[in-house]
Amino acid sequence: MSTRILVVLGHPSSSSFCAALSNSYLTSAREQGHDVCLLELGKLAFDPILRDGYQQVQALEPDLLHAQQLIHWAEHLVLVFPVWWGGIPALLKGFLDRILLPGFAFQYRTGSPFPAQLLKGRSADLLVSMDTPPWYYRWVYRMPALQQMRRTTLGFCGIKAKKTLTFGPIISSTQQQRDAWLQQARMLARRY
Repeated sequence: MSTRILVVLGHPSSSSFCAALSNSYLTSAREQGHDVCLLELGKLAFDPILRDGYQQVQALEPDLLHAQQLIHWAEHLVLVFPVWWGGIPALLKGFLDRILLPGFAFQYRTGSPFPAQLLKGRSADLLVSMDTPPWYYRWVYRMPALQQMRRTTLGFCGIKAKKTLTFGPIISSTQQQRDAWLQQARMLARRY
């Protein structure tokens, strides 16, 4: 059975290791017969700053409108990004701030502290690179970027986070290690 998959490259460079992870996942998913689309945030034209919060409507640029259409289309999302300074890159954060809006991703409800989750029914995987050893990021830093993405971003909107793969430290990795990590991304895509 074919799944509609949206791969979101949250690294601004299309020559990064994250881009290689995206391409490995995408190629493998297509080989499995899935309908896959790649959204490279570094190639989109948009203001990453939500200028007035939710107090005023900030018109979405065409690239962001298209991104929202792709999210509605997708049954499964794959977010590929590096951890920088313990968190997600500013480009990815700005993208999420601008598109995951009330009326699209969630809706506040009168009398309830919890909003309606408008993107329910979708799932997501995270492919995350870092220069910190993943074990250290998990046990010492407590994975702030991963907690943010899985719980307070995706989960808040109703998207069920499934698998998270962490790769690192990238800075000291060998070609053999990077090849093995790319193979992990390919294997994850074969799960569907």
